This record gives sequence, C-alpha cells and structure tokens, in this order.
Amino acid sequence: MDPEHLPVINNYLDANEPPSSEARLSRMHFHDNQRKVDYVLAYHYRKRGAHLGHGSPGHSLAVISNGETGKERHGGGPGDVELGPLDALEEERREQRDEFEHNLMAAGLELEKDLEMYEIKAGGSIAKKFSAILQTLSSPLQPRVPEHSNNRMKNLSYPFSREKMYLYNIQEKDTFFDNATRSRIVHEILKRTACSRANNTMGINSLIANNIYEAAYPLHDGEYDSPGDDMNDRKLLYQEWARYGVFYKFQPIDLIRKYFGEKIGLYFAWLGLYTSFLIPSSVIGVIVFLYGCATIEEDIPSKEMCDHQNAFTMCPLCDKSCDYWNLSSACGTARASHLFDNPATVFFSIFMALWATMFLENWKRLQMRLGYFWDLTGIEEEEEHSRPEYETKVREKLLKESGKSAVQKLEANSPEDDEDDEDKLTWKDRFPGYLMNFASILFMIALTFSIVFGVIVYRITTAAALSLNKATRSNVRVTVTATAVIINLVVILILDEIYGAVAKWLTKIEVPKTEQTFEERLILKAFLLKFVNAYSPIFYVAFFKGRFVGRPGSYVYVFDGYRMEECAPGGCLMELCIQLSIIMLGKQLIQNNIFEIGVPKLKKLFRKLKDETEPGESDPDHSKRPEQWDLDHSLEPYTGLTPEYMEMIIQFGFVTLFVASFPLAPVFALLNNVIEVRLDAKKFVTELRRPDAVRTKDIGIWFDILSGIGKFSVIINAFVIAVTSDFIPRLVYQYSYSHNGTLHGFVNHTLSFFNVSQLKEGTQPENSQFDQEVQFCRFKDYREPPWAPNPYEFSKQYWSVLSARLAFVIIFQNLVMFLSVLVDWMIPDIPTDISDQIKKEKSLLVDFFLKEEHEKVKLADEPAQRSQGGGDRSRRSRAAGSRAPSGRSQPGSIASSGSQHTNV
Repeated sequence: MDPEHLPVINNYLDANEPPSSEARLSRMHFHDNQRKVDYVLAYHYRKRGAHLGHGSPGHSLAVISNGETGKERHGGGPGDVELGPLDALEEERREQRDEFEHNLMAAGLELEKDLEMYEIKAGGSIAKKFSAILQTLSSPLQPRVPEHSNNRMKNLSYPFSREKMYLYNIQEKDTFFDNATRSRIVHEILKRTACSRANNTMGINSLIANNIYEAAYPLHDGEYDSPGDDMNDRKLLYQEWARYGVFYKFQPIDLIRKYFGEKIGLYFAWLGLYTSFLIPSSVIGVIVFLYGCATIEEDIPSKEMCDHQNAFTMCPLCDKSCDYWNLSSACGTARASHLFDNPATVFFSIFMALWATMFLENWKRLQMRLGYFWDLTGIEEEEEHSRPEYETKVREKLLKESGKSAVQKLEANSPEDDEDDEDKLTWKDRFPGYLMNFASILFMIALTFSIVFGVIVYRITTAAALSLNKATRSNVRVTVTATAVIINLVVILILDEIYGAVAKWLTKIEVPKTEQTFEERLILKAFLLKFVNAYSPIFYVAFFKGRFVGRPGSYVYVFDGYRMEECAPGGCLMELCIQLSIIMLGKQLIQNNIFEIGVPKLKKLFRKLKDETEPGESDPDHSKRPEQWDLDHSLEPYTGLTPEYMEMIIQFGFVTLFVASFPLAPVFALLNNVIEVRLDAKKFVTELRRPDAVRTKDIGIWFDILSGIGKFSVIINAFVIAVTSDFIPRLVYQYSYSHNGTLHGFVNHTLSFFNVSQLKEGTQPENSQFDQEVQFCRFKDYREPPWAPNPYEFSKQYWSVLSARLAFVIIFQNLVMFLSVLVDWMIPDIPTDISDQIKKEKSLLVDFFLKEEHEKVKLADEPAQRSQGGGDRSRRSRAAGSRAPSGRSQPGSIASSGSQHTNV
C-alpha cells in the first residue's frame, strides 16, 4: 500500500502498515503535518529478543495535542524489531498507560505514538559560549523582539469561557492560544485524568512517580540554533536574551513570560530589578571606599599606631613561645582597617537599609504592574491536586486501619474527594516526620557550629605552632586568617550541597499534601540551614572573636596551653571584611557560576558517553534528523526555581547584613548578577526541557524572606558599627576624654597596663630578645592599672563606651526603622495609573456585557428577523467580539497576550 494513503483508525496508524515516509514539514507537528504538538509523555519499553548483555531498553514518546490516542506502530518493515512478551510488571504498566491514554482521548486530547531508540543523539551543533562580536555601545539597549515595541495600549481581556464564545475575537483557532497556554491546558487535563488500574491514581505526576511514564514535558518551539531565517520564540530568546554578548540589553520580560509562563517571568523580572538596584548602591559603596583611601593619611589613630616613637610595648600573644612586641609592627593592619572603618560606613549602612526598603517597595509596584498587563489581577488560587506521596500515605493508612475494604472505598471515591477526616493525614500521622525534622535540623545546626569551633581550634593551634619558628613568626596572623577562611569556604560549599539534599528529604517525610505546601516547607528548611552555614563563621568574627579572651595573668584557655584568639590591634573589622569578601566571592565564583556551567556540561557529556558505550541499534528513520521531542528528551529536566532564588537570597544577605564592614559587596554582587542573568537565561533556553507554564501573582514566600533579611540587616549593622568597629569608642573619647576635641591620644586611651611580674608561672616568654627590659606591657581593653585600688577591674571608660554602644544600637535601629516605614508609606504599593486602569477596565467590561445582553434580548424580540437573518446575527456577534479591542485602556506597558485571560 502506498504509505501516503495509510488507513487511519481513530487517529492511530494501522498496526499492520509501516509508518509513513512522507516528508515532514515541521518537527513541531504530528505526522499529518496539520496538528501541533503541545506536550510529550515519555516511557521506556523492552525490545523483543533483547537478552541480557544484548540490546538495550528503548523509549517511546507519546506526543499530545487536543484529541485522541495513537497506537504503537509495529509492522513488517525492514529493520523493525519484533517485541517479545513482557514480564508481569511491564505488562501492568502498559495496561495502566493504555487506560490513562484512552481517558485522555475521552477528555478531548489527540495522541500519537512515536517509537524511538534509547540511543537517539541530539542533532545540531553545540551552542556557542560567548557571542563572537559584541555589539557597539551605540546599539539600542532594547532587545529586538515584538513585545518590546512602543505600543503602550492594552487589549481589554476576560477569562476564556466556552459559554461566551461570542465575546472573543477568534480569527484562527490554532493561534488563538499561544503555545505556552496550549501546553498548560494539556497539563491540566493530564493532572486531572485518573487511572483505575493504578489504584485510581490521579494525574500524570502520580504515574511518573510510579514509573508508569518516565517524563512529561511541553515541547520547545523548535531549535534555538537552527540555520536559516526561520524564527521562533525560542530562537528569538536565545539571540536577544540568552547570550553573554547581549548582557547590556534589557530583558524581554514579556516574551519570557509568553514562552515560559508567569512564574518564571516574575523571577527574571525580580532578578532584573534587583540587579538594576545594585547600580546605585555600588556607586555609593565605591565612593565610601574611595573616601577611606583619601583620608587614610589624615587618620590620627592609625598614624599614632605607626609612629615608632610612641613605642607601645604589647603583651605576648601566646604563652612561652611569643615575645613582647611593638604596636607599630601592626601599622599595615591599622591603615587597612581605616578603609572600611570610617565615619562614611555609618552613612552607608543607613543608606543600604533604606535601599533594601525601596527595592522591596519598587518590586511590589513592578509586580502589580506586570500583574495588570499579564492579566493576573483577578486570578484566583487554583485548586491543587494531592501529591502522589500523599495519596500513597493515605492509602497505606486506610489499608492499615480498615484492611481491603477501606482501600476499595478509596478506589471507589474520586481522589479529589478526600475531604473526609479518615482520608486525611492528621498530626498524629505526621508526628514522626515532624520529630525527625526537628531533631535533624537541630543536629545540622549543631554540626555547623561544631565545624566553626573546629576552625577556631585550627586557628589557635596553628598560630601557636607557627609562633615557635622565627621564620614564620612574623606572618602568623596573615597565614592563619587566609587558610582558615579558605577552609570555611570549602566547608560551606560542601555543606550547602548536603543541606539542600537533607532539606528535600526532611520535607518528603513530612508528606505535605500539595506541591505548593511542599515547596514552601522545602524553601524554609533549605534557607534556614544554608543561612546558618554561610553566616555562622562571619557572625563569630563579628560578634564573638576577641570578646572572651580574658586579660594577661587571667586568660581564658580552650585547651591546656591554648588561649582564645584575639582580634588584631586594629580591631576585628578588617578580618570580618576579609572573611566576608572571600566567602561571598568564592560562593559566587565556584558555586553559582562554575557549578552551574560545569555540572550541566559534565552531565551532558556523561549521557553522551553512556549512549555511545551501550550496545544497541539506532532507528534509521530518526538517526539523520531527530524529532523535536527527542531533542527535548535529551535535555535536563526542570527542577524548579528554588536554587536560583536561593543563591540570590543568600547574596542579598551578603549585600545588606554586613555591608558596614564591606562597602564593596554591592559591586561584586552587581558583576556577578550581570553574568547570572544571562547564565540562567541560557540554561532555561538551551539546556533544560521546557517548564510547564505556571500562572502566579507574586514570588510567594521569597518576598517574606527578603523582607525579613532587610529588617534583620538593620539590627546586624547597628551591632557591627557599635561593637565590632571603633566608631563608638572614638566618639566617646573625642567628646568626653580628649583635651582638645581631637583623636590625639586615642590609642593610648584604649590600651591598659599590666605588670609583667604578675604573669603566671610558665607563661612568661622564653628567651626574650626584646630590646629593653619590660616592666609593664600594654593590652587592648578598658581596665584599671596595676597601681589602682582595684587593679585590672573594668574602668569607668569601659562602662561609658558600653553605654554609648547600647544607646547607638537603640537610636540607629529606631531611626532606620522609622525612615523605612516612612519610605514604605510614601511609595504606594499599587501605581496610581494601574489602579485607575483596573477600575476603568472593570467599568468597560460591565458596559460591554450589558451591551451584548441588550443585543441578545433585542434579537430575541424579533422572531421574523431571527428566522431569516441567522447569518446576520452570527456576523453581528463576531463584529461585537472584534469591537472590544478598540476599547483600549490608556497608557501602560505593552499589549497583553494573556493566556488564561483572553482578548475580548
């Protein structure tokens, strides 16, 4: 029989005929070159005659549109592999697939089977890493995409309803919904279709969890690097957005939303706004840093420390092996500390607190604006179906409590009708999971603190060991600080990966009912663990190091002979800056960029090597040019936005929490994010399967986390300025103890005296080579001198400085909070023009519906005209549908191509 005239049975190719060899016009369509492919279901099968060690499993791809199911193509064509009997498990899975697919057919979907070998190799060349030639600076910043035209009109829209088809301007059925909307419709049907053979399992997610299907994903709009002038949304996104060569261009947010859906569109809109807000903070941070560089020669305390004539003889830094030393030897550290510990950092801390508030307020406004133009303002929360794990847990509970009768009852009821108490998991059912979560999180936090303490011990012991050698004694502090920070960085990177997996496992054993609940609990656990992991070493240096040292003659020891470590003579702020910068830059460079670039490449290479080493046959019909669903099947599955948000949230903490100690943090964050935007874009366009288009009004729980970090940063920076830096002691000295109102004599004021004869036996320096005999040594603290009535007790200066520090924390926190509330009040969450447009659009819709109903009533009162002019009425109805777009809303952004809300 001529293959071009194959008999078609209910949209299936006849099983006794070979597949058609008709030239394919598009790999985005069924074999009839008419119907578009919207969704793909993939599953494995076993070939006949595939014995152990010979042959390999294949996979079948069921491509879906809106209609009916196709049968597998078997036949006697040359090169066909005959299928043998399946084992019991595979036969059961096949029956469940058949039933599920027939249920999809009954729901109105059209299906077609496409049998492929497992060893399909993706065609096309590897995407270029960078653009060959960067566009000149005079090129426009706007990407060349239709959505970025200057059209500032919005079509009047209304949620699509079959009962009101006469309202819509439907010019062509195949293009009325865009591809993302079509895929979402199919996905909703897949989620709602049940399969009684699989214990009445509801939806495709449960079938994938039970290994009935391997994967389900929407289809990409063709190849992104295909030669020729043919253009699709994916190729357009790649050319104008997902390449490093277009880093200077604005993001085509509306095209991103159209292709990937609102949820991913909101993520990139948020990332773009965050990156743009880093520009002013980076400029101010550089100015603050340059101010420190410009005034370093005028800083009196550092000049006093570097003056060799002052000759402050300091007490030994360790027992026995350490000698007395001159404070002037720490001149370099003191001068470097001024770069970050100067009056400008206080201003910068206040600025960054207000910056965080303004960023969040502007995001709320942008989110509302996008929601209006994307038709999300009236969206309602969609009812979510239960997760497969939840259904399994409920089924196990009923089986345990009531035996088979309960299971039969569960199968008789619809999986959606689980409102009865006996079908739900109570807190008693989840108590073991909650207990495990609580214990595991406490253990992980304790593990993080233990590792921080282990690094502290390393610093103490290493410093003591290096002090024994004269050659290494001069660089002890630099060597110990650098190596300890690198160890912290490596540990943080390793624990980050472990904590991510642990958080996911802990969330699973809680058995949340819906995917949204699962995602929120996972985010909270992962954020808590990763926050503690990333910031615990920094918190130690900022607030604990050097606070529990004791004093000469009465030091605090960690182990026998090993004292608690002290801050450098210039304070701990410089070390805090080093710790923060290395951890921040290391995480961004290694974890966020190298891992994101390298790991997908290694996975792809591993899959390629695996395919080449596995024995088997390749399908001759597809070896030359694989279908689009085969190319998509070889891509990495989409696993959600949590990793992308998480790395940006942790970075937001670095930028805001300790910015008083590192004003250049926004600069490095900006440089990272310029790359991060294009890196994420390239990953979504070229390396991942197309995600399901998800409609959502906001970024969810991430906004609450950002808001919490912003408020927490005010408290942290207040304590960094008051406790870690010398800002408050300098103010107290200048206005309370200085004779001339300057900082002359400040260094001497902060150093206490100690009589070296009172050192404990065995702790004195051995073989001291100090130039002069020492009677008194100095140490940094506010204590009474040895000749005072209460020697070595805290002096009144100590209590004055402590009171000033606490007062500064209270004043700073309340002032910044008040200013933040003021900024929040001054900037409305909803832009005025958007609020007016929403009201006007509602009024237009009411008028439009009243007009349509009035015309229907008028036509009903004219029976003669109704019997003779049916064609006229249909034309009038269509004309009414086409009139509505002319009633456009006033200024705004760009025209909405709404997915659920459709142009009226």
